[in-house]
Amino acid sequence: MEVKELSKTDFAKNPVIAQMMINNHEQVVFCNDNATGLKAIIAIHNTVLGPSLGGTRMWNYNNELEALTDVLRLSRGMTYKSSVAGINLGGGKAVIIGDSKKIKTEALLRRFGKFVDSLGGKYITAEDVAMSSRDMEIIHMETEHVSGLPENMGGSGDPSPVTAYGVYVSMKASAKETWGNDSLSGKKVLVQGIGHVGEVLVDHLTKEGAKVYINDISEERVKEVANKYKAEFVAADKMFDLDIDIYAPCALGATVNDDTLGRLKCKIICGAANNQLAEETIHGVEVGKKRILYAPDFVVNAGGIINVYYELEGYNRERALGHAEKIYDTTFNLFQLAKKEGIPTYLAANRLGEQRIEAIARINAVL
Repeated sequence: MEVKELSKTDFAKNPVIAQMMINNHEQVVFCNDNATGLKAIIAIHNTVLGPSLGGTRMWNYNNELEALTDVLRLSRGMTYKSSVAGINLGGGKAVIIGDSKKIKTEALLRRFGKFVDSLGGKYITAEDVAMSSRDMEIIHMETEHVSGLPENMGGSGDPSPVTAYGVYVSMKASAKETWGNDSLSGKKVLVQGIGHVGEVLVDHLTKEGAKVYINDISEERVKEVANKYKAEFVAADKMFDLDIDIYAPCALGATVNDDTLGRLKCKIICGAANNQLAEETIHGVEVGKKRILYAPDFVVNAGGIINVYYELEGYNRERALGHAEKIYDTTFNLFQLAKKEGIPTYLAANRLGEQRIEAIARINAVL
């Protein structure tokens, strides 16, 4: 997919469309409702492979430009994620602006559901940061275009186990590339962010005999997970100076940046967070210079989208886990492509995603 070169004049004349042109987004929908306090943005990046699917994130952004930047990056990542995972979905994402603890109400969620429904199935939503399966139930009152519903409603329930399993097998593939075998026994792993996905990942790692360190903004979660899995807590101001083998970012993005890359002491970066590289064209190159193997996030965390994809087809957890297991081979193969082409791993992953989209686009053009 061609990246558009833009001038300062482009941004000055129409900053929103100029932002869309950078990565060729198809559509951006701005949603407002004074009565409920809803302020949201839905971004549809690409629908060549199928309807766009991606979660709705609720976050108290500093400003609307920050929210727009986030939703555009996230939706692009969903396009690549679905493509590389081999499923027939496009990339989309939504953000609701505001503090979920203060403004989230049934009325707000149902109003958001009406905006989703107005797109006629071009965008299918799911849960993301600060959203739950219960929230999806409420949105579902206004639209059929919802995934990640509870099992008692015919949905797949919590996708975290499948997402975490994909991260785990990707980490094993990364270990094989780095050390010649995929055992994680004895490896020192820092899991940053121990929400639903992070905790299940900690479970997999401790069962295999890894030494696990954890960090999270919630002291309650830290105590609970540390006691349950005998993991060791590391404070935020210390974690990037820790001598570890693997760094697993599983919270918000951009933790691989100018500051942390100068401090990280690890051989592998492999985690569930989206957009881990603050600037992929800069930090995707820098990790290689530091001899750190970066497993691209949208390849690693594809278990979640795989899980909801099978919900759309008639859910079967074993089929979803079986598909997620293939993330091991996908991860290992992209490392081989990166070496063969002499390119950073993030770029190899992008190429894999783009190749499938371009191939299907040609077929559609013929038809």
